[in-house]
Amino acid sequence: GALVLADGGVCCIDEFDCIREADRTAIHEAMEQQTISVAKAGLVCKLNTRCTIIAATNPKPGKFDPDSSLPVNCGLAAPLLSRFDLVLLLMDTCDPKWDTAVSEHILNGSG
Repeated sequence: GALVLADGGVCCIDEFDCIREADRTAIHEAMEQQTISVAKAGLVCKLNTRCTIIAATNPKPGKFDPDSSLPVNCGLAAPLLSRFDLVLLLMDTCDPKWDTAVSEHILNGSG
């Protein structure tokens, strides 16, 4: 429903890795063909899903493993990942000094 409603616009999906497999298949069809097929009461209808999809996901093991591939890290199949024009990887490096400085800045209301 969200992709059809976003036709001609943008659909933002958070926790993309938690989507059910059947929904991933539908999203893959929508990204590939820009339509979704719906069968209700013996009728088959194709609905337009010409939208930009921005999706966010977390690493499956809880922490990114630089020795593993992107599909393994995010728990998404390579064919689905290939439908995205841009894949941006944001990594949080462990730096206690920086984390302390940022948290103090936020908690002190500086800015």
